[in-house]
Amino acid sequence: MQRPLKMMKKKNIQEIGKFVIETEASALSKLASDLPADFSAAIDAVLETKGRVVVSGVGKSGHVGRKIAATLASTGTPAGFVHATEASHGDLGMITPNDFCLLISNSGETSELYDILAHTRRFGILTAVISSSKNSTLIQAADFKLLLTDAPEACTIGMAPTTSTTLTMALGDALAVALMEQRDFKPEDFKVLHPGGNLGLQMLTVSQLMRKKNEMAIVKEDLSMSSVVSCMNQSGFGVAILVDENGMLSGIITDGDLRRNIYDILTFSPRDIATLNPTSIKPTDLVSVALEKMEKSKVYAIVVIENGKPIGLLRMHDVLRSGIK
Repeated sequence: MQRPLKMMKKKNIQEIGKFVIETEASALSKLASDLPADFSAAIDAVLETKGRVVVSGVGKSGHVGRKIAATLASTGTPAGFVHATEASHGDLGMITPNDFCLLISNSGETSELYDILAHTRRFGILTAVISSSKNSTLIQAADFKLLLTDAPEACTIGMAPTTSTTLTMALGDALAVALMEQRDFKPEDFKVLHPGGNLGLQMLTVSQLMRKKNEMAIVKEDLSMSSVVSCMNQSGFGVAILVDENGMLSGIITDGDLRRNIYDILTFSPRDIATLNPTSIKPTDLVSVALEKMEKSKVYAIVVIENGKPIGLLRMHDVLRSGIK
């Protein structure tokens, strides 16, 4: 019978939380120092794999395995998760000789994984095992032994998977990032695999949102102010981009500049009221970089240049309309 909460011995909740995090942090630090000897060899094997990385595990290891497979797949390494029990009932067909298997079992004695292991041995499929037990059945049969560091679980009874799952997750991230580096996986590659949501929006390049050159009022800096104002009205964006005799960006005039000088506007030359050497951005830069520059310079539009010549304009309005926050 469960005792009423008021009769149970109370513990300092803050201290419990601190203990768990410190226990797992200490284990992670130890794992970094004791990185499995087969780590590099496993990375090399995955890079040579023509198929996918097939991840499998049971229980909490299965949940972690799904996350590892998802992280691998989203960072340039084709991967998928196969349920160990379903594998024994036909899903072994999902694992081909061109694949690489990653089996996760803290004890190394998870019987549900034995059929997958036997399948990999039969067909010569390279296999890595993440486990805490170096003498376990799975580890001994693995081509690559990814041993977790010896560390206690963080739960108060020392049995619930806590530290062990944290270590497995971290080792999975280490595998994914190491593979990213070896594949020279770039931000534009990441964008291809993350087209949806705000993350995908953050990976947009300036060229995808900018107003093109033929839409802009790009004028010579020695033009009369009346002509500049006329060009600005025609473009409809409230901006005139000044260029020198070689077509290089020299300044920018906005509606605000016109309002501040409205009474004597026709007596000035364009350079007199323009912002000279304005903030600019390259078309290949990420929109997030352009936003940072706009916020730092406190402007709502930024000139897009290529080899010093203006080819477009990125406005804050266009950025916000895209959905980027």
